[in-house]
Amino acid sequence: MRGAPHPDWVVPDWPAARRVRSLVTTRSGGVSSGAFASLNLSARVGDDPGCVSRNRAILRACLPAEPAWIRQVHGTAVIDAAQATSESEADGAVTRLSGRVCAVMTADCLPVFLSERTGRSAGIAHAGWRGLAGGIIESAVRAMGAPPGDLLAYIGPGISASCYEVGEDVRNAFVDEDASAAASFAPCRDGKYFADLYALARARLAAAGVTEVRGGEFCTASDERFFSFRRDRTTGRMASLIWLEDD
Repeated sequence: MRGAPHPDWVVPDWPAARRVRSLVTTRSGGVSSGAFASLNLSARVGDDPGCVSRNRAILRACLPAEPAWIRQVHGTAVIDAAQATSESEADGAVTRLSGRVCAVMTADCLPVFLSERTGRSAGIAHAGWRGLAGGIIESAVRAMGAPPGDLLAYIGPGISASCYEVGEDVRNAFVDEDASAAASFAPCRDGKYFADLYALARARLAAAGVTEVRGGEFCTASDERFFSFRRDRTTGRMASLIWLEDD
């Protein structure tokens, strides 16, 4: 019998079909300690491997199958969850099969969930500024195998604009391609800008043809429920997961 998610975890509020299930973990519910307390799910950040294994087992008990963990590289590759391994370099995964769990890990970057409106396919993308500028959202939309107008999106917990200070290089990565992206950057000090990843992701989704978008209400850096690399540097990672149940 599958266990219930920890009450502190986030269940996306979006109009996905009933067979589409999604979940975002928080810091709560695990066994790690110190900077990784308590539900760190990444084996690549310096946490005790035994604790990570136990944390993943806690999460697995709430899922229909082991998540398709991937090796995220801030790129634009999207993989079919059925083909993914822990060494697959990708920043997104999709599935059209029930019981295949797509997953990304984050600690300030955005997890972007996608679902075909009737539940025929589901996917997720890891979208930091490099991935957004490079086209990870566009890659994930194409990989869904459905007309973009038939897709729904939910943007999960990420760093908010008031906490995300970037340099001119980051702004240029967007504005040099699309002048309208300047609206997502607010000057702050010493040639720096506050970058609104949520707004940048919404703009990319809209440009890709995805018009129904929910989420975007959390800030990982200011909310202690979440891991945040920008806030803490040495920290764990949350998981965002999506899968299809049997019809």
